[in-house]
Amino acid sequence: MPKEKFSVGEKVEMKCDHIVNGKTVNDWIEGVVVQADYRMTAIKFETDVYSSNGWKIPDRILWCAHGSSNIRRKGKVL
Repeated sequence: MPKEKFSVGEKVEMKCDHIVNGKTVNDWIEGVVVQADYRMTAIKFETDVYSSNGWKIPDRILWCAHGSSNIRRKGKVL
C-alpha cells in the first residue's frame, strides 16, 4: 500500500541531525512542508539542521521522499 503524500502547510516530523542541549543528535524534529511534488517534499525547520555529512543547512530546508521512513505526520508514533 503506497503511503500518503504530504501537502504544503502541513506540520510534520523528520528524523535528521540537529542540536539538542549543545550536542548534535539524529532524532525527530518538527517542521512545516513548504514545497511538494509527485515524489519529494521540502520541510522548513525553526532551528538549525545539518546534512548527513555534518554541514549546516543555511536555509533550514531539507528534502525527503514521500515514502521515506524519516518523515511522518506530526504526533504519529511508528
